[in-house]
Amino acid sequence: MKAIVQTGPESVELQNRDRPTPADDEVLVRVHSAGLCGSDAHAYRYEGGYEWVPMPRIMGHEYAGVVEAVGDDVEEFSVGEKVVEEPIHDCGTCFQCRNGQPNVCQNFSITGMHRDGAYTEYVTVEDQHLHSVPADVPLEHAAITEPTSIAARAVLTQSMTTPGHNVLVEGPGPIGVLTACVADSMGANVLVSGLERDTVYRLPLLEDLGIETVNLEESDLEAHTESFTDGVGFDVVFDTTGHRSGVETAVEHVRKGGQVVVVGLPAEPSELYMTPPVRGEIDINTSYGSTWRNFEQALRLMDNGAIQPGVIVDSSYSVDDPTAAFEAFLSSETCKPVFSFAE
Repeated sequence: MKAIVQTGPESVELQNRDRPTPADDEVLVRVHSAGLCGSDAHAYRYEGGYEWVPMPRIMGHEYAGVVEAVGDDVEEFSVGEKVVEEPIHDCGTCFQCRNGQPNVCQNFSITGMHRDGAYTEYVTVEDQHLHSVPADVPLEHAAITEPTSIAARAVLTQSMTTPGHNVLVEGPGPIGVLTACVADSMGANVLVSGLERDTVYRLPLLEDLGIETVNLEESDLEAHTESFTDGVGFDVVFDTTGHRSGVETAVEHVRKGGQVVVVGLPAEPSELYMTPPVRGEIDINTSYGSTWRNFEQALRLMDNGAIQPGVIVDSSYSVDDPTAAFEAFLSSETCKPVFSFAE
C-alpha cells in the first residue's frame, strides 16, 4: 500500500508498505482523506520539541475513512461505516484522565508521531478511539474533524464567547480559520488578523466565508479595534499564532473584563507584563487538544452546515508529491491541504 513516510528533516517520500491486520480489539480503516496539520509541518522540519519522533515514520493524524474489517472483539463498528479517529490517545489511568481531563493526559500518545499514522491507504486503530461520521458529511470534509474539534473546544468549552460578542482571532492558520468559523457560527462578530504572506490565500479564504480580516503589515490593529468594537475592545481574543507576541498583543486589544484564550503553542517564552491584565481583570485562559465531546460537536457543526469544510479543505496536492504540500503550507500558500487516498 502507498504511504507518505518521513525519513528525516524536511524529507518525505512515497513508499510501499504492507497492509496491516487488525488485532481482536482493532478496526482496519481504509483511509479516504488525510489532512496536513501545523504539527505535521513542525515535525517535517524536525523543529524543537519534535526531535523525539522516530524515523522513518508514516505521518498524519487527521483523517477519515471507511471500516474495511473488524477484529473479533469489536462490536460498536461494522464494515462499510464511515469513521474518524481521535488521534491523541489518553492512558485512562493517570490523575488527569480519572479527573475528566483526558486532553491533558500525562501519558498520551499521538497517531503519526508515537506510532505510524494515516498518510497511507490502511490503518488499524482500537475501536474506542473512533467516531462515526454522519451520513451527509463527505469523507473529504470529515478529514478535518480533529482540528475542528480543537477549535470547538477553544470556543465552546474554554471561552466565554456568546452571540453578539466581538471576537478577535490572531492568526489565520488552520486552527485560527476554524476557530473563527466556530465563533462565527454561534453569532459572534469575528475579525481575524494576519500578515502580508497570509494575503495570498488564507485571509481571502476567510473573506470568502464572510469573516472580516486585517493585514497587520498594512493596517493598524488599534484602529481596527476602535472601529470594530466602538472603542470598547474585544470581548474575547483567541491567540492561535504560536508566536511569543500573540498573547501580549491579545492583552492590548481585549477589553477590561474580557478574555484571552491561548490556543497556539509559542516556541519561545512570552514576556507578558501582568499589571494591565490584573488591573483590567482580564481572564487569561488556555485551550489544548480536545475531548470526545468536542469531536462530536465538530461532526455536528459539519453535519448541520454551521461550518463549511468544503471551502477550507484544499485537495489540489497529490499523494505522489507530498513535499509540495508541506512547502506550500509552510509558505502560507494554502491553509488545509488534504491528501486523497481514495481510488
